[in-house]
Amino acid sequence: MRKINRKLLSNIIIIVFMSLFCSVFMLPYVRMILDSFKTRVEVMKGTTMFPKKFILDNYRTVFQKTPIVNWFFNSLWTSTLVTVVTLFTSSLAGFVFAKYEFKGKQLIFWFIMATMMVPAQTTMIPSFLIIQKLGLYDNLFAIVFPSLVGGFGIFLCKQFIEDIPDSMVEAASIDGAGNMRIFFMVILPLIKPTLSALAIFTFLGKWNDYLNPLLYLSDISRMTMPLALSFFTSQRTSDLGGVMAAATLVILPVTIVFLCFQKQFVRGISITGMK
Repeated sequence: MRKINRKLLSNIIIIVFMSLFCSVFMLPYVRMILDSFKTRVEVMKGTTMFPKKFILDNYRTVFQKTPIVNWFFNSLWTSTLVTVVTLFTSSLAGFVFAKYEFKGKQLIFWFIMATMMVPAQTTMIPSFLIIQKLGLYDNLFAIVFPSLVGGFGIFLCKQFIEDIPDSMVEAASIDGAGNMRIFFMVILPLIKPTLSALAIFTFLGKWNDYLNPLLYLSDISRMTMPLALSFFTSQRTSDLGGVMAAATLVILPVTIVFLCFQKQFVRGISITGMK
């Protein structure tokens, strides 16, 4: 009986602590959403948590005076394209490094891993010059191209593909399957949980990317959501209600993605922790 009471008490303490922690963490987001429905005067005063009357004027201002729909589709297109290509390149490279032997394999792999340890700021100038030489400056492909291959994805896929028995690959090869058929028919179905986690991490990371669009884009119509939000706040600093509405629209898609795929997200964190 005492053991049950102790366990119940510990569970209650944990739940209360986590609830308080989540409340503190969520408070800025809740305040942002509520402020987006307030008048400019209410937001400037900041004396009340809830608006006296919920209005949509701030959202109308955002949609009427800014090309936010265009910005949204720019972010959606680039994030989706980068995610799809990254899944393919990471899984294919992971398959090669996990199941094939070739000269310089370890050297190439550790060189790829070393790129993860280099801060992005140190490669800003060389990356900018390369993009400029390729004629991609102020083009959405400029923010897609550098993100098509990532060391993290290759490492993650390699670690899981290594756990797949070599006998399965050999059996498929004996049956006449080529390398690409083995990859698509044997390897990919077995690493779907890994790819799901990698897809979520990649999509969220690209959606929230601010540095690359800032470097490579100058046309307002080609901006992505995070960069456009920065432009919006700098141009309309007095309209805090509009700023809150724009910020709410920026986080809305990634919030929906997280709510729909939260199980895969948690599993992905567990997977990366184990590997």
